[in-house]
Amino acid sequence: MNALIKSALCAALLTASGLAAAQDYPSKPIRFIIPLTPGSGADIAGRILGKHMSESMRQPVVVENRPGAGGIIGTQAVIKSDPDGYTLLVQSSSHAANPAIYKSLPYDPLKDTIDVALLGMTPYVMVTAGNSPYKSLKALIDAAKARPGDIPFASAGIGTSTHLAAEYVVDLAGARMLHIPFKGSPDAIQDVMSGRTSFYMAPINAGLNLIKDGKLTALGVSTRTRAEVMPNVPTIAEQGLSAYNMTLWFGLWAPAGTPPAVVQKLNASVTAALQVPEVKDQFAKLGIIPNPMKPDEFAKFVRDEIGVYRRIVKQAGIQPQ
Repeated sequence: MNALIKSALCAALLTASGLAAAQDYPSKPIRFIIPLTPGSGADIAGRILGKHMSESMRQPVVVENRPGAGGIIGTQAVIKSDPDGYTLLVQSSSHAANPAIYKSLPYDPLKDTIDVALLGMTPYVMVTAGNSPYKSLKALIDAAKARPGDIPFASAGIGTSTHLAAEYVVDLAGARMLHIPFKGSPDAIQDVMSGRTSFYMAPINAGLNLIKDGKLTALGVSTRTRAEVMPNVPTIAEQGLSAYNMTLWFGLWAPAGTPPAVVQKLNASVTAALQVPEVKDQFAKLGIIPNPMKPDEFAKFVRDEIGVYRRIVKQAGIQPQ
């Protein structure tokens, strides 16, 4: 048997086994690993989605938080799991930000994971404490320029999208500030509310109720247009930083080697869940806009976003960790 025939037979066997796996899939509980703390945007979106995917796929979807190292710990756990569609990663745009901020990662986000589905998109909201001396973005920038490198800001961890979203503000403002990383949004928000750090680029869903209660003050939203859930809050761009435009997004990934037919089945399940009125309503209340994509469309989107974050890091002069 020549090498060409042998290769063709192997490919056919792999395709057949993948199709067989997809026909039986899922036959046991599915695990969502979220590499961020409970209460983070990805955690909330993943739990909403998991509930409805569990109903449609007739198997439990178990959510497990594994925060730390900017999402690297949880991502590694997924990559090292069996590529059978039963252990999946729910992560934010930090998945695309990490390659820009770390000199080397213990995995390759383009080769070691498969892009399954985009869940939704939302603006960041720049928040400070309700009793903060900074009542506007201009006031904060003026203070940072008067005390270069002295005023601290919070992030959900080094290399996370919240980190780079903040660095981009500081860079465009021509200021210097001190970065204080935390393990996730809840810790960062608590530190900002205490007044120890000046601001945090929070996912809107994480800051919305605290803003309504007056515990946080919204200084601006990150997208070109104002957020529907807080229409009175101006964008960062309309306050003098005209180039600023960033969106937080959440996605679903599988480990490399997961059968394509299983990936397609998962993508279809996500797309169906995002059409459920209850999911759309829950997402809307959190300021998350569903944006379903096919796996190949999502793969292109992720690669484009990695390029965006690399440009931000280069432009801001951030030294990779």
